[in-house]
Amino acid sequence: MKLKRKREIQAEVYTSSLNDIMFFLLLFFLIISTLVNPSVIQLMLPKASANVQKISKQTINLSVTKDLKYYFDDKPIAFDDIKPRIQKMVTNPENITIILRVDRTIQLQDLVSILDIGNQLHVKMILATQKD
Repeated sequence: MKLKRKREIQAEVYTSSLNDIMFFLLLFFLIISTLVNPSVIQLMLPKASANVQKISKQTINLSVTKDLKYYFDDKPIAFDDIKPRIQKMVTNPENITIILRVDRTIQLQDLVSILDIGNQLHVKMILATQKD
């Protein structure tokens, strides 16, 4: 009598490396998910560490000292003359940017009144900040 063993081929899957791959994928998605949530409120603060905002071709400097003296491109100007002066200079509001250099000790309402003039004239205004 002849006895033969039946050799069945069994498929094997080596899963020892799958644990490492799954761990790295989990770690990757956890890190990426924390970076995806952007900040909803964006504020410009008086002090900043970097200057990242692009400025258009034509810029106008509007400075305000702590005793509320206004300077339009280093020339003194009254507050009531700011709006007519900007209207005279602005032909295309999209190509002009007004850089506000405001002392940090002035009242917020004084800053808002200047920003309101820019909003009425549809001019882009940027608040200059001091680098830390």
